[in-house]
Amino acid sequence: MTTPDAVPLGGPRFQTEPARLYREMRRDHGAVVPVLLDGDVPAWLVLGYRELHQVTGDPVLFSRDSDLWNQWEHIPADWPLLPMIGRKQPSILYTVGERHRQRAGMISDALEAADPFELRRHAERFADELVDALCTAGEADLVAQYAMLLPVRVLARLYGFPDEDGPGLVTALNDMIDGRERALAGQAHLATSMGQLIADRKKDPAHDVVTRMLADGSGFSDEEITQDLMVMMAAGHQPTADWIGNSLRLMLTDDRFAASLFGGRHSVAEAMNEVLWEDTPTQNVAGRWAARDTHLGGRRIQAGDLLLLGLQGANSDPQVRTDASALTGGNNAHFSFGHGEHRCPFPAQEIAEVIARTGIEVVLDRLPDIDLAVPAESLTRRPSPWLRGLTELPVRFTPVPALLSRP
Repeated sequence: MTTPDAVPLGGPRFQTEPARLYREMRRDHGAVVPVLLDGDVPAWLVLGYRELHQVTGDPVLFSRDSDLWNQWEHIPADWPLLPMIGRKQPSILYTVGERHRQRAGMISDALEAADPFELRRHAERFADELVDALCTAGEADLVAQYAMLLPVRVLARLYGFPDEDGPGLVTALNDMIDGRERALAGQAHLATSMGQLIADRKKDPAHDVVTRMLADGSGFSDEEITQDLMVMMAAGHQPTADWIGNSLRLMLTDDRFAASLFGGRHSVAEAMNEVLWEDTPTQNVAGRWAARDTHLGGRRIQAGDLLLLGLQGANSDPQVRTDASALTGGNNAHFSFGHGEHRCPFPAQEIAEVIARTGIEVVLDRLPDIDLAVPAESLTRRPSPWLRGLTELPVRFTPVPALLSRP
């Protein structure tokens, strides 16, 4: 399937100008773009909204079974994308058919049983603790000191981890998701942590997600539950952290939101929704594999070809966004949570939204005169074609006392 004009899926433009890059890809190649992954491994990037809907809506023709891939013989054992495009990983990501539906039900039930008021309390408490650690300084990096620390702390508490495990989980997750030289080590740390938590909960059940998953009667093994916990943690932490960071960036740099920093919270939801359309944390996802030869977007797709889901490209498809207007209202027809039977479970979406919105609101409440400390155009993104998030978000504000130090 290698084509001479395939586009390398990497490089600085995914940091600096992804919207323009996706427009050029669409102009030069159409809705389905030939791309090259690390090591010149070929794949297709689906940028068309309708084409992405077709791929995600047909799990038989476009399967999640990675064993179908026709490139495995060319993939080295130390390939840095193996944590994201794995073979024979016993997780929900690669389970198909009725077994997948059972597994999705187990996860959804375990997440849905979380008390929403307790979730909000955890998010507020951890957010306040993080703000306490920086509020007296008058300046901070809201990515490293806040957004990158909050979701995993809340999720770890919901799953049943001790609070002190949070920092190590953050490092391991970031290493794994970035797909670079530390990816496999990060994956190993995460697997070990999840396995230990399962062993602990078997001996000492509690009111948490892991205990509820272990109590499910569908007969999933410890290894399967370990893999699912890894998927849930990775999918729940980093995109939510980037959702917080990208939304705060929008509110601090766009005049449409500036007034509401002092006037109330009504614009927080609008900013969060616009980010999901225009600057979604999950840019591209791997993937689907063609179960047989087919055609998609004018391309001939061969059996076993890998298709990457271009979520951000589809969100900005001019065929469905004819006026190119910003979407800050209630339009939720974006692909940011996926589509079809492998989309993000609805309870997980709700948890992510509560964590992100709480995190944003606490910052705006506690630091009401917060402002960007550097020119907006100097902000940079992580070097990843998969997840789009800021490397840092420097801000300044009037120092205020920590909550715990108040009488």
